[in-house]
Amino acid sequence: MNRFVVLDLETTGNSSANQDKIIEVGIVVIEDDRITDEFSTMLYPEKSIPPFITKLTGIKDEDVKDAPSFTEMADTITTLLENSYLIAHNVPFDMGFLNSELTSIGKPRLRNPVLDTVELTRILFPQAPGFKLGQLADYLKIKHDNPHRALSDAYVTAKLFLILKEKISTLPYETLQHLLKIEKSLKSDLYDILNKQMELVAFETEETDYISYKGLAFLNNTPKKREKVMIATSYGEYLDSIYEENGSMESAIKQYEKRDGQRIMSEDIYDSFQGKKHALIEAETGTGKSLAYLIPAIYEAVKTNKKIVISTYTTQLQSQLLEKEIPLVKKLISFPFKVALLKGKQHYLSIEKFIHELYSAEQDNYDIALTKAMILVWLLETETGDIDELHLPSHGQLFYRRISADTEGQADPSSPWFKYSYYQKARRKAQLADIIITNHALLCTDIFNEYQFLPKYDKVIIDEAHHLEETASKHYGLKLDYVNMQHVINQIGTFGEGKWIDKLATNHVQIKEAVSSERWNDLVSLTKYELDDLFRSIFQYVLHLEGTKKVLSDVGRIQYRYEERKEKEARWNPIIEMATRVIFYIRDLIHYLTIISQQLTDKEAKDETEHRIELLQSFIDGIEQLFLLDNDSVAVKWIEIEAYGAKNAVYLYSEPVNVSSVLQEQFFAVKESVILTSATLTMKNSFSFIQKRLGIPNNRLYSKKLPSPFSYEDQVRVMVPNDFPEWNYSNSDDFVMATCEAILSLAEITSGRMLVLFTSYDMLKKSYYLIKESMENEKFVLIAQGISSGSRERLKKNFQTFDQSILLGTSSFWEGVDIPGDDLSCLMIVRLPFQPPNHPVYEAKAQDMKKTGGNAFYDLALPNAVIRFRQGFGRLIRSNNDRGIVFVCDARMIRSSYGKYFTESIPKVPIAFDSTTELMKKAREWF
Repeated sequence: MNRFVVLDLETTGNSSANQDKIIEVGIVVIEDDRITDEFSTMLYPEKSIPPFITKLTGIKDEDVKDAPSFTEMADTITTLLENSYLIAHNVPFDMGFLNSELTSIGKPRLRNPVLDTVELTRILFPQAPGFKLGQLADYLKIKHDNPHRALSDAYVTAKLFLILKEKISTLPYETLQHLLKIEKSLKSDLYDILNKQMELVAFETEETDYISYKGLAFLNNTPKKREKVMIATSYGEYLDSIYEENGSMESAIKQYEKRDGQRIMSEDIYDSFQGKKHALIEAETGTGKSLAYLIPAIYEAVKTNKKIVISTYTTQLQSQLLEKEIPLVKKLISFPFKVALLKGKQHYLSIEKFIHELYSAEQDNYDIALTKAMILVWLLETETGDIDELHLPSHGQLFYRRISADTEGQADPSSPWFKYSYYQKARRKAQLADIIITNHALLCTDIFNEYQFLPKYDKVIIDEAHHLEETASKHYGLKLDYVNMQHVINQIGTFGEGKWIDKLATNHVQIKEAVSSERWNDLVSLTKYELDDLFRSIFQYVLHLEGTKKVLSDVGRIQYRYEERKEKEARWNPIIEMATRVIFYIRDLIHYLTIISQQLTDKEAKDETEHRIELLQSFIDGIEQLFLLDNDSVAVKWIEIEAYGAKNAVYLYSEPVNVSSVLQEQFFAVKESVILTSATLTMKNSFSFIQKRLGIPNNRLYSKKLPSPFSYEDQVRVMVPNDFPEWNYSNSDDFVMATCEAILSLAEITSGRMLVLFTSYDMLKKSYYLIKESMENEKFVLIAQGISSGSRERLKKNFQTFDQSILLGTSSFWEGVDIPGDDLSCLMIVRLPFQPPNHPVYEAKAQDMKKTGGNAFYDLALPNAVIRFRQGFGRLIRSNNDRGIVFVCDARMIRSSYGKYFTESIPKVPIAFDSTTELMKKAREWF
């Protein structure tokens, strides 16, 4: 069959089951890879069109009042669809609607083979930034004249399909073969198309860019050696050639404006390198700090032929440096240099494990089939094997855990898999690079594991350094949870149930002789029983404590900090006994797995067994740390439970109370030069807080504060209402009500374009539903973290897509969200971002400070809140042309004795403290 018909419908709503009706049909016919025909018609829906559909499509009731009914047009539509594939961008929707309408008038349902362009694009363009039709039209440069109108959407879908069909014709035989196996679990009927293509490819012998190994095709990318580069210019001349008049910056950047702070920062970093000093450099928004530190780092690394590490807090910023900043620096610098990105093992795909899964006989569910298909095509394109390049479906994430390099076991250079391992390739690339870009998590893993993960380095630049303490604490601490522990034991399984150990025994008969299957099965069920008992008891223990000791986390879990010596023995001792029993049983499991490992000669099977032994050992170490060691003086330990979750939804945590001495001994004392930078390191112009928390020695420290080049006095107004109701823990309803009224009043003035930052998810949720209720005719698009679906990036994009939108965010939205220009005109900070005083980690740190005569509020709570406040404040102005209002609903900023720490830590801007009504007048005048 070589006839393809593309269908697109506009409807009165999303559900034919709810009596929604079709209002417009667009059809485009493709024959011999050309568009040969089109058809479109409006339909009378026999009901009125909802306002949001009119807003989306532009179709009003009067446009359809004289249109034919579906009954009149049904035969015309079905005739066009005869003997052809039916194609749609989300087939279940369009075909479902059409069949529902056909059934309702007594006509037979369509039985065409279908092709879904959403699914096909996910498979064939797995790195696309999104899969909505508009996003794909931009990404693949397809002209889209009239979005959300049936014929225009059908045309774009038709052109998209032709691009997809073309892409199928480029796939190698091995990839097609695997896709054919997966095809029956997909929505699209691809069998004939793939089969035909395989026949065409079967006889091709020309050279390709792909390697084929064990029946899998993937891109050939062997890291290339680096040449030694000699630099003749002095550092001063080098900076002149970049920053000064007629320099490379001027020619490379459109509308280049020189920023003095940028060059000063480049000089300070180089001087710190030469003087073997550590440096704290606060570079406020607009300084251009990424370039300012890359320029000296590259010069120093190439000149001395020694690697320099750059660490960022998030893997997103890592990618941004590599994809945006490095290509720009390559234009600015005249000599060649090499940069490598290195992440933790869990980010890389293991080809060995993936092949293993491809050949396994298990029937895939839809998400796993889709994930496998996406990965098959992605392997032909990826140079890194870094899974962050893909947007996996939700259950695909779980499948990916089984095939990440984390499961590969110990590296064995003699294994044939070694040279195909993406993780090993990433490490080799890092060995050959001048600059290694990593993240705080891997940097800390490296520091606390005797420097065995990153190549050797003496100098390091830490961006977003205000997060280093928190990351180091997490990495020096530990986390255990019931679901993960049970998952690991379930994956290992018992003999006779088809899980890992059963498959292992089927392939290696000697195992059954070495280990009694009966004894093993008993042991597994005992371990699971004891584990369940332990976690249920912990859950009950926390649930029945007196209220004062429990707090709610910002995601709504109950937190309880426990201290061995202070727990009531009668209730706590049984938990200690259970923990001891769990360790005892897990030790037995390890004992048997060690016997099994000794019987195995096959490397892959041995690796998998060793990996499982390591996981079980980590559980024993964790339980000992959390329950059996007397370490209350140096560690804070706490439990989190989901009060409305399963009776064993329990998470256990431990972190060092003070990580500064560890960092001082294991990091600052052994490295030549550590540069720490961020837009927010000071409080009231002093670095002493961050220096103390990180343990940076005085004798080798240089510090510098670089002000923002933006003219805040002209660009920003800060407004604080003096008539908001008092906020308190037991009743925040009046305060939330006042906040929501202010949000809607300000949104009227700024036409939406508002970011509202909350300190608790609970308050965000209450506000979201209250605003939804009070808003007339859905005037503003309301987007809320944790309520609207999607990642932080996706929510931000949606916010920028709509003209009148309000974005509500908590924790992760206080920083790293860039919304320049007119998209954001008003930033509202609902409460000053203090951590709750009874948060387990804060409480333990506060007690530790009191012992040494410190003041927990002024030395810990306040500096943390000020730094977070400054991060939030920095969301508003991202360029010289931005202007807007920061509205702070918390009068403590003006009234309290410590308010000046907030006002004196942000740039000098006019601050108005007045009634809400007066402030609204001022806001109107300002805009």
